[in-house]
Formats: sequence, C-alpha cells, structure tokens
Amino acid sequence: MNGQTSEIPSYKPIDHTLYEEIVKMDSIYFQAYNTCDMKTQASLYHDNLEFYHDKGGIVTSKEELLESLEKNICGKVTRTLIKGSIEVYPIPNYGAVQIGYHKFFNNREPNQKSIPSKFIVIWKKEEKLWKITRVISLH
Repeated sequence: MNGQTSEIPSYKPIDHTLYEEIVKMDSIYFQAYNTCDMKTQASLYHDNLEFYHDKGGIVTSKEELLESLEKNICGKVTRTLIKGSIEVYPIPNYGAVQIGYHKFFNNREPNQKSIPSKFIVIWKKEEKLWKITRVISLH
C-alpha cells in the first residue's frame, strides 16, 4: 500500500456512550444469531431493511432474511467479533454507523479456516429502541 496507511488516524470514539450502546447492541444481536433466537433477531431488524452481501446480493425483505438465517445459519454457523475492531460514528437525528471485523465458523466445514471479514451496520434509534436498517457484509 505504498505507506499511505500511515495517514489514516487511529480510531477514537466521538461519543463514548453511543459507542458502548452500539457495542452492546452488537452483542445482543449476535448472541441471538449464535443461539438461533429468531424472536430477538426479528425484533432488532427494522421493517425497512436492506441487507447487502458481497457474495449473496441484496435482501430487502425482513421476512426473507429471517427465513434464510433460520434455514442456513441456525445450528450451523457462529460468529465471533474481532475484539477492538468496532468503530461507531453518530448519524445526527437518525442513529449510528457501526464498522468492524468478525469471523464465522461453520460447523459443517470444521477444517475451513475462518478469515476476518468487514461489516457495516446502520442502526436507527426509534423511541429509545435500536433497530438495524442497513447491513453491508463483506467476505
């Protein structure tokens, strides 16, 4: 990268309270994801959802996404957050952007190496509740 990454400043949260809230929401969501708690997952997705996946394309139906997660993820795949990788940026009068790295382990492919991948989540705060409105999942 011809040394230009040194120009990128290290991340420091702009709003520590917001950062902690989003890290907590990430933990709640992925605890539900890893344990197949479809009710909690459904409660955290906004009805106006867009989920972009660099391998699978785009899903704009909350119901379709939940069906796919239940069919393809439940009991098969677990997610681990790469500690210290989360960045959170406020979006005034809306919510926050979360950026981070995580790994997935597929128990159907136990010898497959899990490589960290980047994700971006747009969280919207409505009536004190956080909802996921946009996801960009890069593998």
